[in-house]
Amino acid sequence: MAYNLVLIPGDGIGPEVVSAAKRVLDAIFAKYGKEVNYEEVLMGGASIDANGVPLTEETLKKCQAADAVLMGSIGGDAATSPWYKLEPSKRPEAGLLALRKGLNLFANLRPAYLYPELKAACPLKEEVADAGFDVMMVRELTGGLYFGERHTEVIDGLRTAVDTLTYNEEEVRRAAIKAFEIARKRRKEVTLVDKANVLDSSRLWRAVTKEVAESYPDVELKIMLVDNCAMQLVKNPAQFDVVLTENMFGDILSDEMSMIAGSIGMLPSASLNETKFGLYEPSGGSAPDIAGKNIANPIATILSAGMLCKYSLDMDAAFDDIQEAVRKVLEDGYRTGDIASENCTIVGTDEMADLIIERI
Repeated sequence: MAYNLVLIPGDGIGPEVVSAAKRVLDAIFAKYGKEVNYEEVLMGGASIDANGVPLTEETLKKCQAADAVLMGSIGGDAATSPWYKLEPSKRPEAGLLALRKGLNLFANLRPAYLYPELKAACPLKEEVADAGFDVMMVRELTGGLYFGERHTEVIDGLRTAVDTLTYNEEEVRRAAIKAFEIARKRRKEVTLVDKANVLDSSRLWRAVTKEVAESYPDVELKIMLVDNCAMQLVKNPAQFDVVLTENMFGDILSDEMSMIAGSIGMLPSASLNETKFGLYEPSGGSAPDIAGKNIANPIATILSAGMLCKYSLDMDAAFDDIQEAVRKVLEDGYRTGDIASENCTIVGTDEMADLIIERI
């Protein structure tokens, strides 16, 4: 049986890093004797240019019919791109939100692991970097502030904007279950991050997560306010195993995690629904300033492809092979510019993929 994968190169550096990850996938599928069919589709700014909208119904249907989707980066420079002169519902990121909603991708997994070879790129204190860390963030992805009702109007002569943050208990419960299931396969600890001292939505998150925790007596539940979590991630990230949080908090904290890991170019992500289907993408942005220069770091996208193998295709060994190949390349001293250090060999996007494939 052949796997059916959809590729979304996207914008900026997206086409370069997706191309690199596809070549790694080809090597993995060849190693394990698997057949695969790829279909490439447009989304984001590329789709706006071609179709006038960031996500077409045809693209959504193709994604829904696939076993998994591998995506690059969406969007451009908000200050200069004509895409950001359009109304918000027509901009590149609106396509991404609609795709997540249309695929029912309610749980975003973002691992942050500090490779020992990249300790020099970690901005934290030497003793913190030496201790290392391996954190998995589970971020609820289809609810909350980003999907609530919003409007701007003039009230008493003043422009007034309203964004609505809404969650129901089932949205919270399914994300919490995902976090506990993942923690059960790791170090058996979940830290719920909320703002329950202020927000009703956070109080619901806390109540429902405690209910879910009762079904996982082997997993310890800790609770931390989001402002404290932001501080603790730079003070002692090794204290965290699985971090569970709502959409906006997760968006912000996961980017903080990317920087303490040395570079956002190292962080993969998976967005999952209740089946094995997933959308896999690097955690970083489209970096239009370096697009087309063959200098972008493809490792996050390559590791995302590894997560695709593990979570959607049940190819755990393939995931291990990709992760080990990345580790060996770093151990051998090869780096892209964003993670460069003394006495390393700087390589481009394509060469980094070649080196990883050699070690597969």
